[in-house]
Amino acid sequence: MNLSALNFRNFRLYLAGNLFALNAMWMLRIIVGWLAWDLTGSASFVGLIALVYFLPTMLLGPIFGVLIDRSDVRRAAIVVQSLFLTAALGLWLVQHLEVLGTPHLLTYALVSGLIMSAHGPVRMSMAPRLVASNDIPSAVNFASIAYNVSRMTGPAIGGWAIVQIGTGPATLVTAFCYFPFLAALSLLRVRQAATKPSKPGFLGDLAEGARFALGDAGIRAALALAAIASIFIMGVLEILPVIADGVFARGAAGLGLLTASSGLGAIVAGLGLVLLPPAFGRDRLPLAAVISLFGVACIAGLGLTASWLAAIGLVAAMSAAAAATGIICQSAIQTLIGDGMRGRVMSMWASIAIGSSAMGAALLGISVEFLGLGATLAFSAIAAGLLLVAGLFRRRWKSRPATRSGGLD
Repeated sequence: MNLSALNFRNFRLYLAGNLFALNAMWMLRIIVGWLAWDLTGSASFVGLIALVYFLPTMLLGPIFGVLIDRSDVRRAAIVVQSLFLTAALGLWLVQHLEVLGTPHLLTYALVSGLIMSAHGPVRMSMAPRLVASNDIPSAVNFASIAYNVSRMTGPAIGGWAIVQIGTGPATLVTAFCYFPFLAALSLLRVRQAATKPSKPGFLGDLAEGARFALGDAGIRAALALAAIASIFIMGVLEILPVIADGVFARGAAGLGLLTASSGLGAIVAGLGLVLLPPAFGRDRLPLAAVISLFGVACIAGLGLTASWLAAIGLVAAMSAAAAATGIICQSAIQTLIGDGMRGRVMSMWASIAIGSSAMGAALLGISVEFLGLGATLAFSAIAAGLLLVAGLFRRRWKSRPATRSGGLD
């Protein structure tokens, strides 16, 4: 892997601080998921919380993408992280006052979802602007690995914290985790976009970003693959509280084990991609599709097993597959776009990758209520497998020349 981005002090500061904030963000996701399950015992409500949390990103992400392409990205990042900090403190306060109820959880999920819809384009626009143009692929790879690994390690740390210190103190810990990143942001010097959006109006800028993304076959393929992995694999990982306690009756301690195994799988996937030989640097999207197929097979296995140890191993494998797919797809898209288009295009990525996992969690939660976990996961595995195989065959037998990224499209 190209390590050249680490030669830049700005990028090192950003990466170190961002690891704290990213893990805090995903720690809160598992804390809120556990609170939702603990308060209601309803898989549907757990899924609803995930939907409310992530739906704003799907709907508003592209709008914030346009705004970020027109804004000072460092200042925008400081505002976003400050809002995350405030929301975490608010959630801690209602727990500390012992007044927490389902309306509070829904409100927190909605507020955090609105903040996250701005966070995606800000995060993905900043890293490439902290290094020289030739080193952008290296920065993109590091930023992608940090995000996708923290998406698994954050819940793992959160699950452990729930067991060790309880949900209230764990929430307060996440709030303090935002301070290192805010300090790092205050020290950064960020390169502004080389070009301004070319269309005169807001809607014109929005349409230009959509045309650029959908007009490139490699980007289309990466977005489609991310959607499949997010709906089916990440959707299952969003309902871990239901699996840990509702199916295996292991309580918060069981949730901690499942999230820890999920984090371990993500770390293994991230390290594996770092160590992958340079020969695999091109045409990685088909590799990501095969990895996703492995993750889908693990979904089926999770639905069939009655063994707690097997469930832990399968969750780790699913997490590794989801992390690897996310890293590969996000890196593929980032290397195809310039600074002037980055916010808009990457907001589409965030809308699809994050919004799809919310939809998956909501649908899975409802399905589990009516069909049970086994049947739900079996149907999910079949549907995802068919979509992935169809994508691979479409790429294999398509007669027109491949695009720059060698995608599935």
